[in-house]
Amino acid sequence: MSEIILFDYQRSSASYRVRIVLNLKNVTYTRVPTSLLDNAQRAPDYVERNPQGFVPMLSINGHDLTQSLAIIDYLDAQYPDPAMVSSNPADRAKTLAQALIIAADIHPIDNLRVLRYLKDQMGQSQEAVDQWFRHWIIEGFTALEAMAPEDGLFGGDLPNLADVCLVPQMANARRVDTPLDAFPKLLRMDAALTAFPAFAAAHPDQVKPD
Repeated sequence: MSEIILFDYQRSSASYRVRIVLNLKNVTYTRVPTSLLDNAQRAPDYVERNPQGFVPMLSINGHDLTQSLAIIDYLDAQYPDPAMVSSNPADRAKTLAQALIIAADIHPIDNLRVLRYLKDQMGQSQEAVDQWFRHWIIEGFTALEAMAPEDGLFGGDLPNLADVCLVPQMANARRVDTPLDAFPKLLRMDAALTAFPAFAAAHPDQVKPD
């Protein structure tokens, strides 16, 4: 099998998700840091392989896979243990709905390219941009808190896809001083999840370029 290569940026939530899943599944891979701040994802040779010019991109088995949830779906098919979604259709749909609150509703409108557009093209102040960021996190987390279990993780005893999406978004929330006291269940799960070695090793502070 050829080398598995992950093109990512340490603070990218989507990249963080993929690192967690690779670690949970004990998949050995090599990272290629791809700085969003330096626009490395817009380099012609990168865009030729990934037309959206986003991170992450996973080069595996002759494929260049993009979009974090699509990458995780592939990894779940190739490396089924531990599973990120249930084989039960109703449970699978529930997990996907929880994960997509973050991956489809919060993250896309809070990512770097949107924040840059708000500030540079729309002329918004940094405080206004940060307020935008916090607003959409709080809206999504309010729904997610209502869905969260009283005990354990979204995945029960073991993390699932919703848990994998939660931790990077919690890190983002803290980075812009989002008030989180209204989300005790999410805070409890985040603390439990970050104690897992697979999650800890994927943290942005652990994968900074030399």
